[in-house]
Amino acid sequence: MNRIILSLFAAVASLSLAAADKSIVLIAGTPSHAPGDHEFRAGSILLAGCLNRIPGIHATVVSNGWPADTAILKSADAVVVFSNGGTAHPTIKPDRLKLMNELSAKGVGIGAAHYGVEVPAGDPGFAMLDWTGGYFEMFWSVNPTWTAKFESLPVHPVTRGVKPFTIHDEWYYHMRFAPDRKGVTPILSVVPPLSTLDRGNGPHNGNPFVRASVAKGEPQPLMWTYDRPNGGRGFGFTGGHYHKNWGDENFRKVVLNALLWIAKVEVPKEGVASTVTPEELRANQDPK
Repeated sequence: MNRIILSLFAAVASLSLAAADKSIVLIAGTPSHAPGDHEFRAGSILLAGCLNRIPGIHATVVSNGWPADTAILKSADAVVVFSNGGTAHPTIKPDRLKLMNELSAKGVGIGAAHYGVEVPAGDPGFAMLDWTGGYFEMFWSVNPTWTAKFESLPVHPVTRGVKPFTIHDEWYYHMRFAPDRKGVTPILSVVPPLSTLDRGNGPHNGNPFVRASVAKGEPQPLMWTYDRPNGGRGFGFTGGHYHKNWGDENFRKVVLNALLWIAKVEVPKEGVASTVTPEELRANQDPK
């Protein structure tokens, strides 16, 4: 009898563990830019490797912008897009947009990193607002390369264990956010220096709206989280242009924490612990 009880207990425990497992899919874009820049696949593989060291987390990388079989997305707890953006964004074809909207409606977490936060205004923009609470909009947002110093962080599961840090990247800012920023929580915010607007005006360079905002000294969210009205979660992270930055523990940790958070996994008290060797950082980069 005792053996039967123990067997039943083991079976129940096994089912509980399986029920707690989470699937995170990272969509990595096609090769882009110079070597060491926009290493979407290498960066995604690096992050997935860190996540897969956590019991119960199953992170999978889809290369070249979109899975051949979308079943992997339909069974995911979270989907993150790290890819080219604008008209090249992998999610904006009508059938793909429809699928992503369906995932969002059922509470799947959705994140976007670097160029992946930029989609055209209109239906793609409205969709991104629904998924992540914000996006890069041409003639509204800007994409300068500069050194951001994050001196203070809000209390949030995504910031657990993340210490203040300074890092040089192509940090986008002045995002188009959900109305009144309802549900949006700034995670990494700074007041950009005026030098970030030196390039003049253009679709990505500057405009009267962003110049007025910076002149007023308004903090700009470079990373944010989003609590959707339906209980789903999203995030946007504008850094990630330079692949070498994943070697910075705090830069890496804040994104790893966000990946767990949108999948509705409890973020450890000290955040996701991870180490990345120089060899791992060099691995899997696109031939360019």
